[in-house]
Amino acid sequence: MPLIQVTIGRGRSPEQLTALGQAITDAVESSIGAKRESIRVVLTECEPEHWFVGGESLAELRASGRR
Repeated sequence: MPLIQVTIGRGRSPEQLTALGQAITDAVESSIGAKRESIRVVLTECEPEHWFVGGESLAELRASGRR
């Protein structure tokens, strides 16, 4: 039973998150031949103020247009 955990910055729509979960499931199914019903995907959203890249928060990077 594959379990894929993804941490992503908060800010995507429910439709985008659903599309991501479906795409990951498709990729696991086709790449390793896992049965679709056995694949688990967990998406964890992180507040942009709590995610840092090069010492700057994702919130700051988004506000500056660099992310």
